[in-house]
Amino acid sequence: MEQRERRQYLIRYLLNEQDRYQDIQIPAGTNEQKQLLRALMNVRMPQEISEEFLSVQDDYLAEAVRQKGITDYKSLVPVKDGIYLWQGDITTLKCDAIVNAANSGMTGCYVPCHNCIDNCIHTYAGIQLRRKCAEIMSLQGHEEETGRAKITPAYNLPCSYVIHTVGPIIYDTVRAEDERLLSSCYRSCLAAASQNKLHSIAFCCISTGEFRFPNRRAAEIAVQTVDEYRKETDSEIEVIFNVFKDKDYDIYTELLRRHP
Repeated sequence: MEQRERRQYLIRYLLNEQDRYQDIQIPAGTNEQKQLLRALMNVRMPQEISEEFLSVQDDYLAEAVRQKGITDYKSLVPVKDGIYLWQGDITTLKCDAIVNAANSGMTGCYVPCHNCIDNCIHTYAGIQLRRKCAEIMSLQGHEEETGRAKITPAYNLPCSYVIHTVGPIIYDTVRAEDERLLSSCYRSCLAAASQNKLHSIAFCCISTGEFRFPNRRAAEIAVQTVDEYRKETDSEIEVIFNVFKDKDYDIYTELLRRHP
């Protein structure tokens, strides 16, 4: 099955799940089809689905990620022993675990085609990720607390696991408690990686997007917390600081030079 055939099969399947979608026509253009498929995946609730759908979806996402290009973190040059800085799309990074900046519901972003990292990770992992997160949250019985972390398989991403953490939301000024909670996010993710005997973890810039934590202060907390954790625990875990924006790349470059 060609990639276009897979995409159209997935769209038709998801449209047929809901009566309210019956008037939606599959657009002719490739980009429009991609947007529609992503939107349908984004808004779909975590419910059962056929094995045939999952098989076609997995083949489709594997090819989609391959086309974007996969970066193995081992091909990167470390900034210092065990620490890397990489600018790029975290959904294309091959390492043991990537960190997702989640919300307290922990089942992903439901806004169609939203550009947040939570949406991107769930989109390219596939619908299995939302179902797994929903299972975890159902067992927990309450929303995820800020500063904590949960680990799941990565499904169709090139990494092996996703570690989900909820960062603090900044409404006005940054409080000491916000800084403590952001540090806790990094510690909780590192602890989860250690408990699962992982050797590498890639951190996104937690809380700096929709949650409005100032980029520089967030980066300072990230670098300091990782440095302290590795020293306190004698951990040899390799850490990749993943950034997307040029501004964050410049900030981390400066900070990592100051932390030998």
